[in-house]
Amino acid sequence: MSIPCLLEMFCYLCPHKEYHNFMTIYPQLIIDALRTVRYPGTGKDIVEAGILEDDIRISGLHVSFSLIFPRQTDPFLKSIVKAAEAAIHAYVSKDVEVEVRTKTLQETQPTAAEAAPDYAHLGNIIAVSSGKGGVGKSTVAANLAVGLARLGHRVGLLDCDIFGPSMPKMLGCEDARPYSEEHDGKALIVPIEKYGVKMLSIGFFVDADTPTLWRGGMASNALKQLIGEAAWGDLDYFILDTPPGTSDIHLTLVQTLPVTGAVIVSTPQQVALADARKGINMYRNDKVAVPILGLVENMAWFTPAELPDNRYYIFGRGGAEALAREMNIPLLAQIPLVQGVCESGDSGAPAVLDPATPTGNAFLQMAARVVTQTDRRNAEQEATRIVQTH
Repeated sequence: MSIPCLLEMFCYLCPHKEYHNFMTIYPQLIIDALRTVRYPGTGKDIVEAGILEDDIRISGLHVSFSLIFPRQTDPFLKSIVKAAEAAIHAYVSKDVEVEVRTKTLQETQPTAAEAAPDYAHLGNIIAVSSGKGGVGKSTVAANLAVGLARLGHRVGLLDCDIFGPSMPKMLGCEDARPYSEEHDGKALIVPIEKYGVKMLSIGFFVDADTPTLWRGGMASNALKQLIGEAAWGDLDYFILDTPPGTSDIHLTLVQTLPVTGAVIVSTPQQVALADARKGINMYRNDKVAVPILGLVENMAWFTPAELPDNRYYIFGRGGAEALAREMNIPLLAQIPLVQGVCESGDSGAPAVLDPATPTGNAFLQMAARVVTQTDRRNAEQEATRIVQTH
């Protein structure tokens, strides 16, 4: 069975003929065309006025989207629909087959069940975050997930970096192609499984050499689909490899999932520690209220492979320890920088697979400490609530 239609929005970026065979039409072309359609009497186009819903779907030469009106008896409904179709034909292609759905504001309001889906099957949801890029956050996330699996836990891993996905390479499954299966009458994406970890990433659906040109809303919707429309099964831990910094993606995650706790990754450098402090404060914000499980100091020191007992503190020393004390959070691990870490990531074999090495052992101990801190957090604190949007 092919990838379900919910992921057709990805196809315009993918060069593989097995996914599609059509001219390049992407959502921004549709949005720009619809900006030429104005709602009478307001002076605003239908995009600016919020009439266009963020649900554009593209499949070959078929384009579909929804327009939201205050009521179904809106006097301009039919003329706006015809104008939207004409705009697509004029500014995109006359060969495009346009499907316009109309909704009312009442129809777009979620029911109580839709507003609070049950994600209990995902188990403990752990966000791995960093205040800035380049500190090895994805390396930590991959090794944490595989380490937890080696400790006997059922683990899922979601690559949340829509614009720079790296998990397919780190787990050595770049050529994998997810498929869908029927579950209770609904087509769900089946995650790729490697090293005992179930994993999904946007990287499976886009060309690695092509930039992902999506607005924040599209990226957030894609992420929600990978969370809610995938066959994750029953998990003990669901690891989120979040993008660096603080962004729409982080807000989407805490508005979609009850995140059990966050693991913050930093290097000993002062600039990285300053950004790590911001990341900690983001999760501790009253409106977010996600507990911090601990801090991981990556690249804590450099150890040459031929001199395993030597330590060279090329990025500074003790910075993460001081930050952990200042912020009153545990220091989960200090990961040494050795050539093998980079090589293992590039080869798709995380370092934790070989716990006999200093780095592999450090990652395995980190995974064990995350389990300990998660158990303590669950025993001492209430369950995290999904952040409500207003």
